[in-house]
Amino acid sequence: MPTKESTPFQVTPGKIIAVHLSYASRAAQRGRTPASPSYFLKPSSSLSASGSTVERPAGTELLAFEGEIALVIGEPAHRISVGEAWNHVAWVTASNDWGLYDLRSNDKGSNLRNKGRDGYTPVGPELIDARTVDPAALRVRAWRNGDLVQDDTSGAMIFPFSRLIADLSQHLTLETGDVILTGTPAGSSVAVPGDVIEVEVDAPTVEGAPSSGRLVSRVIEGPGGFDPALGSLPSVDDHQREEAWGSREAAGLGEPGPALSPALRAKLLETPVAGLSQQLRKRGLDNVAIDGVRPSVPGTKMVGVAKTLRFVPNREDLFRSHGGGFNAQKRVFDSVGEGEVIVIEARGERGSGTLGDVLALRAQVRGAAGVVTDGGVRDYVTVAETGLPVFSQGPHPAVLGRKHVPWDSDLTISCGGATVQPGDIIVGDDDGVIVLPPSLAEEVADAALAQEAEDAWIARQVADGHPVDGLFPLNAEWRARFEADHGTGE
Repeated sequence: MPTKESTPFQVTPGKIIAVHLSYASRAAQRGRTPASPSYFLKPSSSLSASGSTVERPAGTELLAFEGEIALVIGEPAHRISVGEAWNHVAWVTASNDWGLYDLRSNDKGSNLRNKGRDGYTPVGPELIDARTVDPAALRVRAWRNGDLVQDDTSGAMIFPFSRLIADLSQHLTLETGDVILTGTPAGSSVAVPGDVIEVEVDAPTVEGAPSSGRLVSRVIEGPGGFDPALGSLPSVDDHQREEAWGSREAAGLGEPGPALSPALRAKLLETPVAGLSQQLRKRGLDNVAIDGVRPSVPGTKMVGVAKTLRFVPNREDLFRSHGGGFNAQKRVFDSVGEGEVIVIEARGERGSGTLGDVLALRAQVRGAAGVVTDGGVRDYVTVAETGLPVFSQGPHPAVLGRKHVPWDSDLTISCGGATVQPGDIIVGDDDGVIVLPPSLAEEVADAALAQEAEDAWIARQVADGHPVDGLFPLNAEWRARFEADHGTGE
């Protein structure tokens, strides 16, 4: 057990507060950028010093290191401003926010079991006087077995130190000796028994380049034997592996197969929505049409993978807390990927716009395949001129706050009476918009194209003067003729 004498602190900190996600490089790696900082607590019993060992319990695999800049509070802080915040920091040092991802799923958010274990918060070895450094010019680096794997500066943080301190102080009193772990940049990854991880924080732009020195941790295998009668057992899946290692490639997983391959996309661009609807109905799926939406530009064809956004009915206090800043709506339009369709749940409420020209342009620039909303659209003509396929209930001049609060994203929603999940395949044309379950998409597309070929042949026979009786649908005689013309007979 580490003692207070084994760390650079004179007294054991009363609180250790850690930030979930605070560096732009890490946010880019994770594929999400938070609108506001979020935090979790680590117990003081997790503290250890440079040179300590870190245990990976037997039977687990995802022990991840996170090199971080640690701030030590000097003067207590309660309800202070951003401008005052740095004056309440006494010291800066290095830290390593170790976590065991095998224990992450049930405690995600609190991180108690996976990050609160004994020895999982090494700090030090030296303290840098906060008064001597620029808080926006600190550097954090980490090495694994001598190889540099993390290298970033506090100037690249989404949330500057002063904002973190001021934000925390409006909720609780930061006391003398409290430690804030300020988040990790890209490069955090998995360590195995035998690895040596080093972290250093310094101020390279200051004369003398004050430094924390190298914080050294040696990974060893510790005891396992978790009792299932007491709580969750370690468990991992490919998502946890990807997040622990930092990428699918680093985890040895390779890239996931696309839900919408180029070949399938090409088929769906040729297939009318009416034909897809018919084939889905044959397979027992009747509730897959997004009702009430029409394209802004007639003749539009849209094919893409769903990225979902949900609005809730406007309530003034909730709009004040969720409607401004980098809200859920802006985050979705700012992060939509190439080939994705933003699908918006607006509850069929057309009395307000759910997007306008600026957001439509942002989605178009990012390569989005389109937008579907069961609400209204502002700047209707300008949005149409962007070339982005948009299906909606029609135009409305009002801003979002009249009827809606942008609430959350990337979850199962209802749009136009249809359930839409992230990753569903969305197809739209002049007949409307339909939702394709990815597992059925290829089969349904092939069947619909085959039916289209048959219907086109039937239309030619009718145009040649044949009556529809026995031809539509095909009876045995006409079926034989069709198959003979298409070489599909026995």
